[in-house]
Amino acid sequence: MTLVQLCDKVSHSMLDHSTSSLHFKGKRKLRSVMKAWRSGLMAASTLAGLFSLPVRAQQADPATPVVVQPGAPGQPTRTLPPSTRATLPPDSPADARFMQGMIMHHAQAVEMTALIESLTVNKDLQSLGARISSSQSDEIKFMKRWLEARGEPISPMMPEMPGMDMSSHSMLMPGMLTAKQMEALKKAKGEDFDHLFLTGMIQHHNGALIMVKDLFDTAGAGQDAELFNFATDVDSGQRAEIRIMQTMLEDKPLEEKR
Repeated sequence: MTLVQLCDKVSHSMLDHSTSSLHFKGKRKLRSVMKAWRSGLMAASTLAGLFSLPVRAQQADPATPVVVQPGAPGQPTRTLPPSTRATLPPDSPADARFMQGMIMHHAQAVEMTALIESLTVNKDLQSLGARISSSQSDEIKFMKRWLEARGEPISPMMPEMPGMDMSSHSMLMPGMLTAKQMEALKKAKGEDFDHLFLTGMIQHHNGALIMVKDLFDTAGAGQDAELFNFATDVDSGQRAEIRIMQTMLEDKPLEEKR
């Protein structure tokens, strides 16, 4: 073996040894870095857990709520005991009577509008009738659900008195048409029907306004949120329809529009 060959062999041997050494040292360094990273992660987790303890303790044991009662005008507020609980207003028998009566009231309005298609060709009246029929039919469904949810009967309980005519005018809700008025409406046609319908429905709507007023004039009544919203909607909606019908009556004669 020549001197050059010997030198090449020694160089290769030293290079292999150096490469192995570097590879070994790299692996050791990587293991050291991974170990340090795991240790840092564990330390961070421990610190995060320690810092979260007060927050968790605070959430599990919230401060006692303060109940404050506003004072009357010119009077200071009062701090009430933590055991104080809000109470809803008691149910009023007048609420159920209002809903029961309004169901009967709306039912007659729907009956009146059902006559329009066969007894007049007045397009304006047909449009108004469809609006009244749709809105009051939906409101009847709402009132029935309201009563059922509270365990109240759909129809009012009428006292049984000997000799009482249950179909008499005195048993009708305010504004409802009598049997004689309904019979006249069913027999009329054309302009006569239009006039009777409009005057009769204005009377009917005014009766609903009286029912709403009576409800809110009754002590303790009308405080239920759903009932309050419904009654105020009835009042505003029927006032608007009364104005429409009054305008239609003023347009004399009521022409049949084909």
